[in-house]
Amino acid sequence: MTRDDEQNIKDANDQLRTEAEEQETDGTPNIAEGEETEESAPSSAEASVGEQGSDLEAKIRELEAENSDLKDRYLRKQADFENFRKRMLREKEESIKYANSSLISDLITVIDDFERAIRSSDESKDFESFHSGIEMIEKQLVGVLERKYGLSRMESVGKEFDPQLHEAIGMEANPDYDVQTVVEDYQRGYMLHDRVLRHAKVRVAMPAPEKGGQKPEEEPQNEAAKE
Repeated sequence: MTRDDEQNIKDANDQLRTEAEEQETDGTPNIAEGEETEESAPSSAEASVGEQGSDLEAKIRELEAENSDLKDRYLRKQADFENFRKRMLREKEESIKYANSSLISDLITVIDDFERAIRSSDESKDFESFHSGIEMIEKQLVGVLERKYGLSRMESVGKEFDPQLHEAIGMEANPDYDVQTVVEDYQRGYMLHDRVLRHAKVRVAMPAPEKGGQKPEEEPQNEAAKE
C-alpha cells in the first residue's frame, strides 16, 4: 500500500467520523425537544385535575356551610314549635282550671248573703224575717244564673206531660184531665239556654180511658230514664 492510499483511507475515516459527530450533534436537540413535549403533556393534565379538585373542594365547603345553616334553622324552628306547643297546653289547662271563675265570683256574693242571714238569725229568733231573708237570697241567686248564664226553671205543674222535659216518678188516675198532666213537681227541671240541663221529676195525673184513650195503670214514657 502506498503512502497515497494510506492518506486516502485516513481522510475517508476522518470524513466518516466528522459526519457521525455532526449527526449526533444534530439529533441531540430533537431528542431533547421530544422529551420536553412528552413531559409537558402530563404537566398540563395534572394542572387540569388540580383545578377540578380545587373547584370540588370549594363546592363541598359551600354545601357543608349550607347544610349547617339549614340544620341550625331547623333546630330553631323545632324549638319554637315545642315552646308554642307547651304554651298552648299551659293556656288550655289554665282555661279549664279557671273556666268557672266568673260563676264562682257571682256565687260568692250569694254566700255572703247567706252568712249575713245566719248571723241575723242568731241575734233574732224572728222566723218570719229569717224566712223572708232566705227567699230574697234564693231569688238573688236564681236571678244571677238566669241573667248571666242562661239558666231557666221549668214551670211544669198544670202542663201536659212531655217526656222530653219531664221524668214521671208517680202517677194517679184522675178523670178531671183529658191528657196526661203534671200535678206535682217533686224536683224542678232546668234549662240551660235551649238545652235540658235537668229533667223535672213529676207526678202525673192520668185521664180516664174514655177521655184520653190510655189506661190509668199505664205509666208515661220517660225520655230521662232512657238517658
